[in-house]
Amino acid sequence: MSDKPRVFVTRTIPKAGLDRLREVCEVEVWPKPKPPRRDTLLDKARGCAGLVTMLSDKVDETVLTAAGDDLKVVANYAVGYNNIDVAACREHGVAVGNTPDVLTDATADVAVLLMLAAARSFTPAAASVRDGGWKTWAPMDHLGMELAGKTVGVIGLGRIGRAFADRCHGGWGMKVLYTANSPKPDADRDLGAKHVELPELLANSDFISLHCPLTEATAGLIDANALHQMKTTAVLVNTARGEVIDQDALHTALSGGKIFAAGLDVTTPEPLPTDSPLLELPNCVVLPHIGSATVHARSGMALMAADNVLAGLRGDPLPHGV
Repeated sequence: MSDKPRVFVTRTIPKAGLDRLREVCEVEVWPKPKPPRRDTLLDKARGCAGLVTMLSDKVDETVLTAAGDDLKVVANYAVGYNNIDVAACREHGVAVGNTPDVLTDATADVAVLLMLAAARSFTPAAASVRDGGWKTWAPMDHLGMELAGKTVGVIGLGRIGRAFADRCHGGWGMKVLYTANSPKPDADRDLGAKHVELPELLANSDFISLHCPLTEATAGLIDANALHQMKTTAVLVNTARGEVIDQDALHTALSGGKIFAAGLDVTTPEPLPTDSPLLELPNCVVLPHIGSATVHARSGMALMAADNVLAGLRGDPLPHGV
């Protein structure tokens, strides 16, 4: 039996991170595309010194108890960590890490992609090419919204939100409104951005993009009332967490013309069921959570997760600790 510390990785991640772990650890990787079941996760965690987890893996008191005293570190393969009970980890002396920064540009790009696709009616336009609906150039087909000079509201001006705002302001000269826990003087200076309260942002933005973490305060933040405050021409984008939006209220708003369109890279649940009413709407673009899905970003995340595990095993501060 190997005397190397055991690490369980709950999904296959890029080779660079696994190779770095295998230099020091005995590594077991869950080989299936779907997450391990709860009972499987509990079983695999027993005796492990480290866990590399995905957003779909809930790490709570039950997992920590099952893992026992051997567990030293949990490295989440994501920038968000709402799947981890950080307080319980602290009580058990387990360090928690995540993977910030490396996926900033990739996710900001997808937010822009969704904004464009939703604004320009990409889904029905592309479908018409495949299903025979495209008969000729038609002056009234697939009319969308332009971006140049419009106002974009950014809910949460962290790393990704700022990168998104940079693209909007620099690319289309968009006016930037934002909500955040405090004003961001650099954004105010560089982008002419304005820190506002949520109602003002909702009422005055042509495009609204969500970049806030999932917390008790942001769960269901975009509900029927919030959607009612938006312009009927507004486009809503979400690359944060699905739970930030009340999806039933969003369906009602989209189907009733209360807002123009939406683009979602995150949903509740994930994957979104194929019979979800949202998928029937021509003005709703849905992607399968691909915000960080570039070779560069995912490989960088794997290396960061590995570095977090190795630091935790040594008892050192995590380079990317929560």
